[in-house]
Amino acid sequence: MNAVAHKYRWHGRIAVLVMLALWQAAPYFGDQVGLFIAPPSEVLAAIWKMLLDGELIRHVKASILRALIGFILAAFVGIPAGVLLGGWFPRVERVVHPVLNLLGQVNPFSMFPVFMLIFGIGEGCKVVMIFWVCVWPILFHTMTGILSIDPSYIRMSLSMRISFLSLLRKVIVPGAIPMIFSGLKAGAGTAFFMLIAAEMVGASSGLGWLVWNAQINYQISKLFAATIAITMIGMALSGVFTLIEKRLLFWNATAEED
Repeated sequence: MNAVAHKYRWHGRIAVLVMLALWQAAPYFGDQVGLFIAPPSEVLAAIWKMLLDGELIRHVKASILRALIGFILAAFVGIPAGVLLGGWFPRVERVVHPVLNLLGQVNPFSMFPVFMLIFGIGEGCKVVMIFWVCVWPILFHTMTGILSIDPSYIRMSLSMRISFLSLLRKVIVPGAIPMIFSGLKAGAGTAFFMLIAAEMVGASSGLGWLVWNAQINYQISKLFAATIAITMIGMALSGVFTLIEKRLLFWNATAEED
């Protein structure tokens, strides 16, 4: 099995090298192709230049800060609301679930003009956009996690007359944390990429603005460089959550394997 995995790993590396070689050679296939595709050598040079003058770091910081604020606000609202609706007010949850589900299915781009009218085109609008995208997966996953807990555990704990905080810490949170974490992971994965679109309107910094500015100024190398930076940050974000999941939820992974 290890030999097979090693073999396919090398196949993947070779495929990446072939893709990079074709990408590097693409501009030489015709003048029209060269107008719209920057080879990796030029893209790397653009990234290096933006790193040296601090331009790329400035835009990355702006995007991450906006995404982080919206994500944290969504977690502070979505998790408690999910716990209350899923655990303490199940009747209310059954009544409002269709409405919440409808709101969660609304395309966030369709809400962008509404957010702009209410919050303007400044930072508030972008943070609210990220909040809207993140809060629904966090809320729904939290409710699902709470509802999936065996009621006998809760009844047994209540029969022992433990406090609410002890019940929350020893029964509710451990039982629901895998689903809560899945919601956080889903929300974070969507937040950053949604922010890129939001930054293309009414922003003066951020990776989305960098892509838009490079496009209108026909800076193809910078456009590709910004796109690669967005991709790398997205991959890093996914890796961070996977690492946290392995460290904090190792017991859940072991139980699933058994």
